[in-house]
Order: sequence, then C-alpha cells, then structure tokens
Amino acid sequence: MKSIKTDRAPAPIGPYSQAIESNGLIFTSGQIAIDPNTNNLIDGDVVAQAKQVFENLKAVLEAAGSGLNHVVKTTIYLKNMNDFGQVNEIYAQYFGQAVPARSTVEVACLPKDVLIEVDCIAEKMV
Repeated sequence: MKSIKTDRAPAPIGPYSQAIESNGLIFTSGQIAIDPNTNNLIDGDVVAQAKQVFENLKAVLEAAGSGLNHVVKTTIYLKNMNDFGQVNEIYAQYFGQAVPARSTVEVACLPKDVLIEVDCIAEKMV
C-alpha cells in the first residue's frame, strides 16, 4: 500500500491521504472545490465547484500514475439532487466516452458546506 500526495490538489483537511495505491488500484479520497494554489474554497455554483473537483481528482490520479480515462468507479455526493443535470454535463466533459460505473447520492451536508464531493477508484496505468 502506498500513499499518494501532490501539491497540484488540495492538501487533506484531516488525517487521511489524497489517495492510496493498492494492488494496481488507486482509491482517491473525496475531493471538494478547494483551489490547491490558495487552499481556499472557490466561489461559484455547482458547475464551478464540479469543474474544480474534477481538476483536483485529475491531479491526484496523475500523481498516482493514472488518469481519468482509467477510472472504473466514481461516487458523487450532492447537496441538492436538483443539480444532477448540471453535474452530468461537467462529468461528461471530463470522462467523455470512458464512462466509469457511478453512484450519485444526495447528502445533508458536506465538508465546508460545499455543493459537491467526488471520490473514485482507478486502475494504475501500466
């Protein structure tokens, strides 16, 4: 098991790793819309937050020797399920034809009161 860390994604805000590599798989921690350059939550609606979340995930995966095209499963946590359509549009921009399995759930509250959090499991590139 190997811990993954990159400065291109926000530092963890608790006692956890950005991702863990185990047996050829990358398990990311949930990413929220924190700008890694400022470590501040970005301003904006769910679309802006989703874009930042996927940029953060992309950075963590690349640091682990993987990428969005190697993701096999995602979990999306939404503060409001009415944002589902807008998030789908952003999701499609980042994943294109390589669409992984996915779960999407509405939750009562997320860290820093964000609108979206996403984690994923990906294969390490060989």
